[in-house]
Amino acid sequence: MTTNSTTITIVGGGLGGLTAAIACAEAGASVVLHEAHRSLGGRGRATSPAPYVVHDGAHVFYADGPHYRWLAKRGLVKGLGWPSPLGFSRVRFRVDGRLRLAPPVSVLRAQSHRWLKAPVDEDFHSWASGRWDERTARQMASMIGVATYDADTGRLSAAFVWDLFQRVYGPRMPGVRWVKGGWQTVLDRMVQRARELGVRIETSSRVDALPEDGPVIVATQLASAARLLGEDNLSWTSGHCALLDIAVRADAKDRNLVFDLDEGAFHESYTMQDDSVAPRGESLYQLQMPVRRNEKHAETHRRLRAFADQVLPGWGDRVTFERTAIAKGRMGALDLPGQTWRDRPAIDRGNGVYLVGDMVAAPGMRGEITINSAITAAHQALGAATHERKVRT
Repeated sequence: MTTNSTTITIVGGGLGGLTAAIACAEAGASVVLHEAHRSLGGRGRATSPAPYVVHDGAHVFYADGPHYRWLAKRGLVKGLGWPSPLGFSRVRFRVDGRLRLAPPVSVLRAQSHRWLKAPVDEDFHSWASGRWDERTARQMASMIGVATYDADTGRLSAAFVWDLFQRVYGPRMPGVRWVKGGWQTVLDRMVQRARELGVRIETSSRVDALPEDGPVIVATQLASAARLLGEDNLSWTSGHCALLDIAVRADAKDRNLVFDLDEGAFHESYTMQDDSVAPRGESLYQLQMPVRRNEKHAETHRRLRAFADQVLPGWGDRVTFERTAIAKGRMGALDLPGQTWRDRPAIDRGNGVYLVGDMVAAPGMRGEITINSAITAAHQALGAATHERKVRT
C-alpha cells in the first residue's frame, strides 16, 4: 500500500483512465485525473441522448478474461440483459448475397479445428487458403470483420486472426455479456467508484505537458499520446469502418444479428437484450461496414445502406432515429504478419510515464486491451510512487 505523499497523474478520462484511476486509488495512492472534454467516458460513452442510447462501436463484454473479472469484482458490470430464445432465432449469415441460417460447411469444418496453431509470420489469407481453400479463407476473414473493423482482414497475421476467429466462433466460445444501458452505465459506475475512492477528477482540463513530479499514466488515443510524449513514431495498425445506428418500428421480419461473409459487415440489435435503449415498440440497431482501401466514405455508406435494406426490410419507411459515423484509427489494435501484442507500443515509456489504450502492449481485443493495459500501468505506477517515496524519505 502506497501513501498519499506522491500523486499519480492520469491524462484521459475514458475507459482506460478510469480503470487506472480506480486501481491506483484502491491501493491508497493520491490520484488526479485530467479529462480534456467536459464529460468523462471517452469513446465508451453514449453518443446520443435518451431515448436512443448508441455508442461508437459494439458495447458487449466477453466474460473469459481478467478484464471482465476485474470489472465484475467491483460490481461494474451488474444488471445484465439477456436475449430471448426468439431473439437468437433471428441470427443469420450473409453468404453470396443471401441470408442463411448457418455459415457454409467448409467454414464450419475449419471452425472446429481448435487445436490448430496458426503462424505469426504468415498472413491469414495465405495460411488459410493453403490449409483449406481460397474461398473459405476469404469468408472466414470477412466473418471476423466484426472484431477487426477491417476490409482486408486476410492481410493480418494468421495467428492474430485465427485466435480471434476461435474466440468469437469456436466451440468454446465465451459468454457474451450485455450490460443494460450499455457501456455508458459501466462508465457511470466507474466514475462513481473513482470519486468514492477520493480520485480528484478535473474535466475541461487539457494537459499539454507532462507534470514534473510523480508517475504519469497517459490514457488517450495514440495520436494524442504521441503529441504529448513527443514520440512521432508512436502508432499502430487499426481498423477503418463506417457505422450506422438506426431505430425502427419493430417488425417480425427484422434480423437481430447478421454476420457478413461477403463484405465483412455486421448487424446487431441493441434492444434484443435491453429494451431501455429505445422507446417502447421500437428496435435499435447498429450496423458496421469496413472501408475498403482508397474507397470514398460515401461509397462505404452506400454499401452499408444496401446491407441494411437486406437485414431490415423496408426500414426506410419505419425509421425513427438515424446516425452515421466513420471510425478510423480508434477501433483497437490489428497485428500484421510478424507482429504480436508484445510488439505494440510499450506500456512503460520510461521516467515514470506509462501508456494505456487499445493499441498498446497488452492482450485482448479492443476495450479489453485498454482495461488490461490500465491495470498493468497502475501497478507499475504504484511501484514507481513507492520508490519515489522511499527516495524522498
